[in-house]
Amino acid sequence: MQRFCVEVGVQDAVAGIPSDLDRFDLAILEILQQDNTTPQRVIGEKVNLSAAAVHRRIRRLEADGVIAGNVACVDPARVGRPITIVVEVGIESERLDLLDATKQSFSRAPEVQQCFYVTGEADFVLIITVASMGEYEALTRRLFFQNHNVKRFRTLVVMDRIKTSLAVPLTSMQK
Repeated sequence: MQRFCVEVGVQDAVAGIPSDLDRFDLAILEILQQDNTTPQRVIGEKVNLSAAAVHRRIRRLEADGVIAGNVACVDPARVGRPITIVVEVGIESERLDLLDATKQSFSRAPEVQQCFYVTGEADFVLIITVASMGEYEALTRRLFFQNHNVKRFRTLVVMDRIKTSLAVPLTSMQK
């Protein structure tokens, strides 16, 4: 099943809804997040718009960056990457050049599915998929041990994927 990645901005928001999104946009996004192969004619029937109006709105949402991408959700285990790991990373310095280099290093690693710069005890939280613990060990050498700005990292091996989603809850935002 394919999914749209949606980013809803908070700037200029009134009652939690960005000012440039109306109830039609939110309804369209709800449908697309569930299955972006839904024909525009069907979306139009569900939200009471013509297929052409749905098409225009989707293109605008893409151009505005609300729809951040169009991806297929792949089950890592079914493609030989059964191990998911959550890693908390602490860094030595938040000097901008070192921080940016660390962000770029994590962003470039294809094993890193998600990377968050966070507050709290850790500076980053990474979601990683690997085929084996040997692959993860090699990745730790490359991403953490060879990066002199990484002070520490903590590995949490996922035992069971209960829920994975990129869907943004939108129904509570509708006017």
